[in-house]
Amino acid sequence: MDEERNSLPEFKDGEDKEQKIKISITPAGAAFLGLALVFVLYQFGGALLTLLIFGFEIDKADVNAVRLLTAGGQILLILLPSLLLAKFIYTDVTSILKFKVPDKKEIVLFVIGMIIITPLLQNYLYIQNYLIAKAAENYGAIKSIKEIVDQLDKLLESAYGSLLVSNSIFEASLIIFIIAVVPAICEEVFFRGYVLSSFQLKFSPFLSALITGLFFGIYHFNPYGLIPLIALGTYFGFAAYKSESIFVPMILHFLNNFFAVTAYLILGEQELISSNVVPEKDVLVYFISLVVLIILFAAFVFYVNRKYKLEEQTKGEL
Repeated sequence: MDEERNSLPEFKDGEDKEQKIKISITPAGAAFLGLALVFVLYQFGGALLTLLIFGFEIDKADVNAVRLLTAGGQILLILLPSLLLAKFIYTDVTSILKFKVPDKKEIVLFVIGMIIITPLLQNYLYIQNYLIAKAAENYGAIKSIKEIVDQLDKLLESAYGSLLVSNSIFEASLIIFIIAVVPAICEEVFFRGYVLSSFQLKFSPFLSALITGLFFGIYHFNPYGLIPLIALGTYFGFAAYKSESIFVPMILHFLNNFFAVTAYLILGEQELISSNVVPEKDVLVYFISLVVLIILFAAFVFYVNRKYKLEEQTKGEL
């Protein structure tokens, strides 16, 4: 049992490689240590750093300086701790962080999954918000909670939206770099690299991806988008596990954020997955669409699992 927990399965060359831990800590403990450390560093350390640089009048600070600080915070307080933790805890950093160049067909395959899951989550969110709005009309306690969540949501949208205002091509390019490129690298190395691999040494691949996706959603502080973010994070974990490459979820994460930024720059929508409430007459249409997309996504997952299983069997016969 201990040997299974300390080995990382399915390497490219098909050989079993023992993944040893340098310090006295379990793989799950290593994952939770990283989650706690990065949370404290990024949320509290980042807030302190912002306060030291801009003071209490951050709304008057140069927006490009705030953008660069946001990127710097991700690099210093998420990416760097991920690399250091992997280096000090594990012997084989490359396998833990999944540094393997993926096949182009794998990238295309999982991008197709993104094309399915994005409208799926959008339809879910429409229905979720409709049900919450209806419940708030009938129950005072839910209405009070909704009002608090709405205020928090507006506060986050206001803070986030100020970073997305663009007056030039250069500024738009900078926004894409800050919002799409940097998080795709830093967050994926941490979540789908260090954290997911640590959980995989203890739990099943699906449970590992789900737990990692759960924390991924919580870390983003998006009340209405929590479940879609968890689902998206779980899908990124699924892609990372199947491809054994961190670059696949990086590309998926980049595309998600890139299209969200583009949607805002062109249409004024701050999120690719909008949190608006739809009219009651449209709910049935969105529900039917959701069911169809769930079936389509389930078929996609079935195909991916079958594809990789057949490839493993073929390798075993060689």
